[in-house]
Parts: sequence; structure tokens; C-alpha cells
Amino acid sequence: MDSEGKLINKGEEEEMEIYGYDLCRWKLALVAGGALCTGGLLLLLLYWMPEWRVKATCSRAPLPGCQVVLLRTTDEFHTWFCAKVRIVLSLGCRPLQTPASVAEAVANGVTDRLCPEASDEEDGRNRGSRGHLQEIRHFTHHSVKYFWDKEAQNFGSIKGLDESVPCASVHREHSAGLTKGIRDYRRLFYGVNEIAVKVPSVFKLLIKEVLNPFYVFQLFSVILWSTDEYYYYALAIVVMSLVSVASSLYTIRKQYTMLHDMVAAHSLMRVSVSTVDQGIEEILSVDLVPGDVLVIPSNGMVMPCDAVLVSGTCIVNESMLTGESVPVTKTNLPSPSEDPSALEAEAYSPEAHKRHTLFCGTTVIQTRFYTAELVKAVVVRTGFSTSKGQLVRSILYPKPTDFKLYRDAYLFLLFLVGVAGVGFLYTVVNSILHQVPAKIIIIESLDIITITVPPALPAAMTAGIVYAQRRLKKVGIFCISPQRINICGQLNLVCFDKTGTLTEDGLDLWGIQRVENARFLLPEGNACSRPLVKSPFIACMAACHSLTKIEGVISGDPLDLKMFEATGWILEEATEEETALHNRIMPTVVRPPKQLLPEPPPAANEDLELFELPATYEIGIVRQFPFSSALQRMCVVARALGQKKMDAYVKGAPEVVAGLCKPETVPVDFERVLEEYTKQGLRVIAVAHRRLESRLTWHRVQNVGREAIEANMGFLGLIIMQNKLKRETPAVLEDLHRANIRTVMVTGDNLLTAVSVARDCGMIQPPDKVIVAEALAPKDGQPARINWHYADMLSKSPDPSPAIHPEEIPIKLAPEDLEDLPATKYHFAMNGKSFAVIQEHFPDLIPKLVLHGTVFARMAPDQKTQLVEALQSVDYYVGMCGDGANDCGALKRAHGGISLSELEASVASPFTSRTSSISCVPNLIREGRAALITSFCVFKFMALYSIIQYVSVTLLYSMLSNLGDLQFLFIDLAIILVVVFTMSLNPAWKELVAQRPPAGLISGPLLGSVLSQILICLGFQTLGFLWVRQQPWYEPWTPHSDACGSPRGPGDANASAHGNGTLHDEHNIRNYENTTLFFISSFQYLTVAVAFSKGKPFRQPCHKNYPFVLSVLVLYAVILFIMLHPVGAIDWALELVCVPFQWRVAVLAIVLLNGVVSILVENVLLDTVLWKVLFRRDKRGDFRLPSSSSSSRPPPQDALDRGQRCRPPALPCFRKEPPKAKYVHLAQELLVDPDWPPKPSTTTEAKGPAHENGSCPIVTIT
Repeated sequence: MDSEGKLINKGEEEEMEIYGYDLCRWKLALVAGGALCTGGLLLLLLYWMPEWRVKATCSRAPLPGCQVVLLRTTDEFHTWFCAKVRIVLSLGCRPLQTPASVAEAVANGVTDRLCPEASDEEDGRNRGSRGHLQEIRHFTHHSVKYFWDKEAQNFGSIKGLDESVPCASVHREHSAGLTKGIRDYRRLFYGVNEIAVKVPSVFKLLIKEVLNPFYVFQLFSVILWSTDEYYYYALAIVVMSLVSVASSLYTIRKQYTMLHDMVAAHSLMRVSVSTVDQGIEEILSVDLVPGDVLVIPSNGMVMPCDAVLVSGTCIVNESMLTGESVPVTKTNLPSPSEDPSALEAEAYSPEAHKRHTLFCGTTVIQTRFYTAELVKAVVVRTGFSTSKGQLVRSILYPKPTDFKLYRDAYLFLLFLVGVAGVGFLYTVVNSILHQVPAKIIIIESLDIITITVPPALPAAMTAGIVYAQRRLKKVGIFCISPQRINICGQLNLVCFDKTGTLTEDGLDLWGIQRVENARFLLPEGNACSRPLVKSPFIACMAACHSLTKIEGVISGDPLDLKMFEATGWILEEATEEETALHNRIMPTVVRPPKQLLPEPPPAANEDLELFELPATYEIGIVRQFPFSSALQRMCVVARALGQKKMDAYVKGAPEVVAGLCKPETVPVDFERVLEEYTKQGLRVIAVAHRRLESRLTWHRVQNVGREAIEANMGFLGLIIMQNKLKRETPAVLEDLHRANIRTVMVTGDNLLTAVSVARDCGMIQPPDKVIVAEALAPKDGQPARINWHYADMLSKSPDPSPAIHPEEIPIKLAPEDLEDLPATKYHFAMNGKSFAVIQEHFPDLIPKLVLHGTVFARMAPDQKTQLVEALQSVDYYVGMCGDGANDCGALKRAHGGISLSELEASVASPFTSRTSSISCVPNLIREGRAALITSFCVFKFMALYSIIQYVSVTLLYSMLSNLGDLQFLFIDLAIILVVVFTMSLNPAWKELVAQRPPAGLISGPLLGSVLSQILICLGFQTLGFLWVRQQPWYEPWTPHSDACGSPRGPGDANASAHGNGTLHDEHNIRNYENTTLFFISSFQYLTVAVAFSKGKPFRQPCHKNYPFVLSVLVLYAVILFIMLHPVGAIDWALELVCVPFQWRVAVLAIVLLNGVVSILVENVLLDTVLWKVLFRRDKRGDFRLPSSSSSSRPPPQDALDRGQRCRPPALPCFRKEPPKAKYVHLAQELLVDPDWPPKPSTTTEAKGPAHENGSCPIVTIT
């Protein structure tokens, strides 16, 4: 395995192969010699290629003793990196295990120099004197340290307390704090606690930018042109390059500065830590290591690390990481010794225990504690290992952008290099045969390379993206990754978050439906009324929440806030002094306003029940169990003023809360009522209540587990919230459907609610079938299985009926209808639990499900990312639109992620919209398509510019002539640069169309366009070159030639050339062939620019690009003037010769014919035949069929189902070509699969042992 390389980060996103190497002196000597012989070019090549650099200077070595490691990512990019292995001396090799020598040194009071670092030059004698020290080998890659593990015989990154550490151990072993010696020992492994984003110096950035291959090629071109005295264009390229480099440096440095400022808030501060030997002491935050016990001040702080609370409670703003600026309550991690519900062996995980974890970069607003107890948190991760550090790493070291356009661009450049090589050989051979001096041979043969591969190509390609970025900014969309704009032009599927994205942010209370005696009462619209004020239902609404007051304003979850406001109650919190002095004080009290309280009846006894409270009715919240997305509920323990017994209130997902209640308290029609609400798109929350036993005192309640509290509850009823669609949502989704762009909903809400919203907004059309996939994990010896239900078949009977089990759903479709299911559009819907089970036990079904999956509910943040990856794995170009809350991972992973939040969490999203509606999505796709087509146009134009000039120069080289310097300058500056920077200004087309632009340059329409124009231009230049030699007045031009037949006066070229005859004789610029080719080629540049500047359906028409039209007309007029009305001074400057007027007219006829042929071939022949035929095939391949009208259009997935039947008979050869996209190939397979889609009320089970890839054989049971 070692010879093949081992894997580090196995199974993770950053999995890499690792190979060991040692420096080789004789190889270093050879490289040094090669660098001298090549003038440093070899060093440049090795700088660009890390793999070659290591293999050229090192020899293979085993990993345990290697000096250099070579790394290669295992993803599709196979990127190479190299790193130097360093050695440190340590008393131990396990950071979380205290070596005996460290313990002894600490016991003796010696804590200095426990962990010295060994330099590479340290001699063996000095090391021998430290025999008790161990050599620890490590290297750093992308800000992560990898240490050598002797047991695993491999390098690996070390973990903090966030992996394989039991919760009990966090309390027993790590809550006491560290000594200074142990802290110093651990710092050797974990390093300083900082997210170091160093802003590179301008000089360093300049060197890195200038060493880009394109800039090196430009430098080579400039030097070559300068030796050929072609100073003007060389100066223009230098100016363009300087502007480009300056702009790039400014942008890069600005991004580094923004990122540096983002992490600077917590990079260096003084913090208080609790130590074993010295109590509370202050240290710098950079000195924190995992295991330190951080004391959180009462006025809050910005967290400098990830830490788990072990005592006290914190109110935290996590907008930095989640994008949601809602204060979150963090409670201490349950201790098995105090909380019986806490599992002894349960491992701590920041993700699983996020309600107890304070994340780096988040702001602790305030803390709560009792009887002067300090709020403490154990540090679990530091530096780049923290959640924020990982976010910053993803920004500092992004994955390469994989887009076919860029791959094809490099292939096309290689093709041009090949063409240049042919021209190079032709020039050398031709010049040698004509005995041309060696200096001229070298200059002209190298010059043919700079002509064929245009140095201005990068600037030209960037222009369209810059213009698109400027147009996006005008509509409120900001971009931090401009290259993604082109990729957005290919999007064919967009995932949407629901709440805050498709629907309004806030929830409105639609009504409540209480339960009495296990029967639903009529719905009530107003919860703030005097008859209800003392009911347990309203008490639950007022007390079961995590709201808090921050600077006098009630803050918290929007749903909690809306529910509490609906009651009209008042919330009061105790002050810090009260909580510090008293033990039993209620931290939070809620009470109704006095006007809602009825007149107090005379009390018969002192033991008042809940419904017989005095006018001073108050409820104190004794303990909170915060909302858990895993449990889908929250719970509070409260006590009413004057009561001896406490009450428990629970609210959460209806199905979960009903399961916690005594069956006799749940109405028999519970599921039917719940379904009716969810089908209307309403969000339903259930509430329950329980009177606790009198033995549960305040102290016992603080230590009891929530499972003991949340049992035998009494069902109180339902709270119905309304989440309205945003006004723009239906229209935007209709536009996307009309453009054959699939839409998918990814939400954390209830499944049926999500399906209802999907129908309301048009994501699912009324006649479409919705198939719910309910996956169950293996349990009690039963294999994993998927139950398939058709959502529209659920019982709609208004009569109360027993709870409906999914397996008992009746089949309402006739058998013949079932046979026609493949011709009917269907959608899959599932929740996060089912998605996780299917991923683990049915991975082969994931591609089939995502092909028609439309609603994914109850999805966790990492599952959203996994869904995006699953869609990308079947070759979809995926867009993601979210409001920033829990969508960061998916926004980063999608091809085009657009955040509707301007919070700092969106710094990782390629696009951020200032408007909080999804109307930005069509705008982004339209601009992406326009930018992509512009890139194609510019690339084709620059390719034709190179080939046209290449043909002109090659024809002239055959007679030892060339274009003149000012001719080159006129073409390159006046024509090419003006045209290329104005032809990119076409705005995007006003609406999305069903077609998508090609993804790459290597496609039939584009190659046909380029090759046809090359042949046309070659043909007409050759025609002019040969035809001029057939003219009766033609003779090899000399300074005394006079083809015009009349003297031209003092300004004529002959007289002007008198003093420069030697120069002209040397370069042979002035001749009839040169003049003819100059005029023909100048018009050809403009002709292909007009031919390639296409508008509809992706860009506005060419004639609406006024700068381009004006520049082309002016250039046409100037060239026509020079050709038809010769002026001596201009002819002399451009080194043109006088030709008869009849020949000028003949050249004009050639130019006009050339223009007509080019335009007809490009816009008629290619567009009507090749382009449309290929687009029809592309639409068959992508299953996007044109519709006769918007009302009868087939939806995108309907086209999937009917694609085979709608194939045109034309060009049968295209039918045999397999589709390129995986999802197309999969759709074609499913069309002929009789068992797909699954039929109603069937079950798919996993049978037999798992395969190597983790999947299991499956069997469908009816």
C-alpha cells in the first residue's frame, strides 16, 4: 500500500492520497542546471506543477521517515499539493493524555520548556541529551496540522474533545481545568488558538499573480514584439495587463481584508479560565487549548473557540454561522451523576449537542446562573478546527470550479497552439529555403505563435463577466465569485428553502383548536380573551417558549414570539443580583394583563386549583428543555403563584406530542383533523400539559431528565399558524417551469405542509401524483424498508374515524390507471429521516428518487448539502436559494448558491440578493445565460481573429513579406479591442426561454460555426491573394512601381518611401498582396464580429447594443474611406501601396460577398439546420420539449415521461447517440421499467447482505 500511497481523512470531504519523499541532491543539481540552461523557465514549470516539482527534486521514501509529502485529492479534480515534514520534540505523543514526565514536572513546579521544538539542523548530540523527549513528525496543509500516528502508520489530523469523548468524561475529567504545564504541552499539538487570515503583502500577491501562465505568455509576447520594434501594441498589452493585475490585486486584497476583519473580533482578547492549581486566572485567548475551562462573563463575550457548557445558561446570537439572528438559549450539558436521563457512555458531539455548545464567532449576549455559580464551558475545539474555522477554510481554500466551458477553453487553446506549431515549422522551413537571416527566422517564427494564441484573450473573456456582474449589482445581486456567473447560465434545477424564501418570514396565528374530554372543540380565532386566560392551553402558549428580554425587548424564535404575542401576556425576568442572591427565585415570570383577569371569586380554601387563581395570576418558568430538532419538541416546567405542585407544558410536532400523551386524551379524529390543516398549507403545533407530583421540588426538577417529565401528558389541542406565500413566488416558479427548469423544495417543516405549499405555489400541478416515501430503519430483526403511499389517497371523510395507518390506505385508482402511471407526472416526497435511511440502506434508489423528488421535508442542514450533492451526481446543474438559516452548506456546494440574507453567514455564498424574494433567481439565470453566450461569442471572435491574422501572415510569409507594424496596431487596437469590449455589452434577454445554451465550446453548433467561418475567411483571403497576381497591372512591387498610372503628388507612398527604401527592402512590407490582404482581413474581423453577436433567445438583439453598433459603423466607414479614397499620409503610415480604383472596387466586391456568405452561413444555415436540429436533439436528451402555448405546456418532468414518444423522425443517426447527462440516461431506463414508479401501498425491503458499496439487494412487496 505504501508504494501506492495511503489515504488521509478517509471517507471525509478532504480525503487525499499521501506519498513520502526525501530530498535528492543529484536531482537538485540537475534541476539547478536545467534552470540555468532554460533561463528559469524550468523553475516556472515546476512552480506550476507541484507533482513534477517533488518528483524532479526528491526520491520516494517510506512515510515514517520522509522529509516531504506529496498529496493528491481523490475527487474528480485530482489536485496535487506538497508539504514539508517538520519535527518537534515532545514529552508525549497523545495530546489529551498527560505523560508521566509532564505530571512529574507539574508536581515539582517545573512547567517551562516542556515542549521544545527541534530545528532541522539540530545535531544528534543535542538531541541525545534530551533522551526523554520524543520526536513528533508533522506537516501542515490548508491550515490543518497532520501528525504521524505510529499505531495507524499514517499521518492524521488530531481531534479535540469533539470526538469519542463521553459526556460523563467532559464533566468528570475535563471540568476542573488545566495546569499551565499541561496547557503548554497541548499547545504543541493544537497550536495557538487563532483563525489566522493573513493579508498578503502587495508584493507577494503581485508575484503570485504575475507568475500566472497567461501573464508569463504576455511577457514573452511583449519581449518578442519589442525586439521586432512593435512597440505600440506591446505598450497597449502592457497597459492592459497592468490594469488587469491592479484590478485583480485590489479585489483579492479586499477579500482577504474583509475575511481578516470578520475573524478579528475574537482573534485576540483576554479571557478568564478556571485552573486546577491557581483558581480563576486571565490568559490570552490565543493560549486556549482543548480542555481549558472558560468562565463566561455575565455581560457576554464573542466566543474565541468552540466550548461546551458545563454549568449555567447562555443567550447566544448565532447569526455568524446560521444566518439567523434569533437569540438561542444554551443550557449546560447533562451530567450522568446529576441527570438520570443522561447516558453514561453517550459520546459528546458538537452537532448532536449543539444546544449545549457555544460556537466560535457567536456572541454570548448574556448569562444566567444561580447562587453565585459561575457559568463555565469546556473548550473542545480551537483555531481552524472550530465551526467558524472550517467556514473560513472553505473560503480560503475553495474547491476548483468544474465547468465544461473552462475545460473546453483550454482544449481549444491547445488546438491553437498546435496550429501555431504548424505555422512555426512552416515559417522556419520557408525562411531557411529562402536563406533568411537567423535573427529574422527566430523573430518571425516565434511571432506566429503570439499571433495564433492572442495574449489579449484573458482580458477579452473577462469583459463579459464584468459587465454581467455590473448588471447584477444594479438589480441588487452581489457576487463574490464572478466565474460562477457563467455556470449559472447552465442551471436546470433550483432548490428552494420554504420558510422565509418561498413563504413570508413571519408566521401569523390562524387560530387555535382546543380539546376537552378527548374531543375537538370548534376552532377559535382569538387566543387573547378573558374566558381563556386561566386555561392550561393559554398557559402553555404563554410559558412554553425560549423567549428572553435583551435590553428590555423580548427576543427569540419568531414562532415563539408570535404565539406569545397572541396571548397578550407580559414577560418579566429576574435581575442578575436576584439570581445571585437567591436560590428559589423564578428566572422568568409570565402573567396576563390585569384587564384580562376576571373578578376574583371568594376563595373556599387555600389549596387553589389552576382554574381558581387569584387576580395576581403569575406563572414562573422553573426549567426549560429547549427545542430539539431531533426530538421535534420543547418542554418547560412551570409553577403558578401560590401553587404547591408544578406543571409541565410541551409543544412541538403534532405526531410527536400526541405520542407523549395518554391515549384516552387524544381525539380519535386527531389524524384526520391534522391532515385537513396541513393540506391547506397551515403549520400545526400541538400542546400538552401535565400536573407534576408534589415530591418534585425545585431542586429535583433541576436534575430530572426530560423523558421523566414528558410522559403521561394530557393532550390540550392544536395551535394553527399560517405561513403565507410571498407575492412573487407563484409567478417566479411559473417562469422557471416555462423555461423547463426543475424546482425542488428543501425545508425543515412538516411533510404534508410542504406538499401543500408546493401545490399552492405551482411547484406541483393539480393533476400530478405525489408519492410519499416513508423509510424505516432496521429494528428488532426486521430489515430496512420503504413504504410507498400516494398522498392524494389519504382519507378525506369528514366523519370521525380511527387513526389511519399508512399501510391501510385504500387504493382508489383503477388497474388501467395504474398501467398509465409512467405517462402521468409524479413527484416523490420524503422527510429527513427517510432520506437518511434510504441513503444508508438503499443508496441505489437515491438517483431514481432525486430524478422526480420535489419535496424534501424535515431536512437537517447537512442533509440539504447531501441532497445537492445527490442531484449533482446525476449531472444536474443545481442552484440553491435560501435565506441563510441552515442553508450555508448547500449554498456553498451548489453550482449557483444565492442567499437572501445579507448577514455574515452569506460570505461563503457566491451570490447574495438584497431583495428577500426569489425573483432574483430568474434574473441570475438570465444574466448567467447572457454571460455564457457572450463568453462563447468572444471566444469564437478571438479564435477567428487569431486564425484570420494567422492566414494573412502565413500567406505573406510565403513571399517573405509580413504585415506592417501600424497595420498590426490598427487591427489589434482600433478593431479588435474596440469590438471585443463593446460586443460584450449586450444585456440579457427579458425572459427565460426553454432552451439552454451549450455547456462547452466542444459542441456541434459552436464548432460548426467556428470551422465554417475559418473556411470562409481562408477562402476569400486566398482568393484575393491569388487574384491580385492575375491582374494585368500586377508586377512585384518596388519603390518605383506605379500601378495607379498617375503621379500622386508630394504625399504619395513612392515619394514618402524614398528615404526609407532600405527599411522597406529589408522587411518587404509594401506590396500589392499586403495591401489586398489588409483590406480583406480588416473587413473580415468586423464581419465575424457581427455574425457572432447573436441576441435572442439569450441576449438582447445586437442592434440594441448601441456602443457596439456605433463602433462597427465607424470602423466600417474608416476602412472604406482608407480603401476607396486613398490619402497619401495614411497610406504611408499604414505602409499601403497604390492600386487601381478598379481593384479597390473588386476588393469591395470580395468583401461584400464575404460578408453575405458569412452572415448567411452563421445566421441562416447554421441556425435553421444544424443549431435547431441539435437543439431538438438536446431537448430530447434533456427532455425539454417546446410547447404550443403556455397553458398547455408540458412540465419538465412530464417531458421526461413522454420524451421517447415525441422524438422527431429527422436525422436518425442522432437517436443512437447515448445521452451525455446521467439523469437523462436514467430517465430513459425508467421509462421502460414496469416496476417504476412504485405502486400505492407497496413496500420495498432490503434483503440479504450488503454489497461492498453499502447497498443491499431490494425486493418489492405488494
